[in-house]
Amino acid sequence: MFAKPEVRIRIVALAGLLIAWELCARFIFAPALFAPPSRVVAAWWPTVGQDPKVAHALIVALLEILAAFVLAVVVGIAAGVAIGINNFGRITLFPFVLLLWGLPQVVFLPLVILIFGIGPPSRIAFGFTHAVLPVIVNTVAGMRNVNPLYLEHARATGASRMQILRHVIFPNMVATVFTGLRLAMTLTLLGVILAELFVSTNGIGNYTQMFADTFKPASLLALVLTLAAMAVALNELVRLVESRFTRWRQG
Repeated sequence: MFAKPEVRIRIVALAGLLIAWELCARFIFAPALFAPPSRVVAAWWPTVGQDPKVAHALIVALLEILAAFVLAVVVGIAAGVAIGINNFGRITLFPFVLLLWGLPQVVFLPLVILIFGIGPPSRIAFGFTHAVLPVIVNTVAGMRNVNPLYLEHARATGASRMQILRHVIFPNMVATVFTGLRLAMTLTLLGVILAELFVSTNGIGNYTQMFADTFKPASLLALVLTLAAMAVALNELVRLVESRFTRWRQG
């Protein structure tokens, strides 16, 4: 069976990008600064697969990302529902959420380190601060996008607030909420890796810094691409969960 046209286009584009990358790295840029894909692939096994310390750091980073993301989803959706359920929350509290989201999250890192120290809790907390705000914002936006006629009809039929949430608001806010969850997953990974650059001596962020400082671009890119693959896999997992919730909504 032939692949779909959009899949073929993506494959051709990826192949063209890899070829251009290989040629530029070999004939234009300095090898010590920019490694071609062939060297990155060759460096992956000794850098990531064979080194138990790097593999352990990747597993720890993955667990920290998952912990921060789950915490952000639970807190973010609960806070978003509490803020968006009435006009008072949207008028008084939601502007502060938008203000916090507009600030660079890195300014909170010293405070996070002061409160949680330099261990895994600080990295989880910093990933959480990156992820929770988009979850809150998209949850509130999803609640505001519900057709007011649906709400009025539910109230007219005597539905309670919990019934309105369960049968009217939640099914109609699924798409918007999961948009926030996909963004939150990416930001969680960013927050955890940034925290590791500053507060970890044996984490994945430390290894990326070490490879950069010792001019090992192939090892650095192998590690970065592994992190990118992790991000793609996690976002795909969120998309699969979204498809399940979409079928529930349609049912």
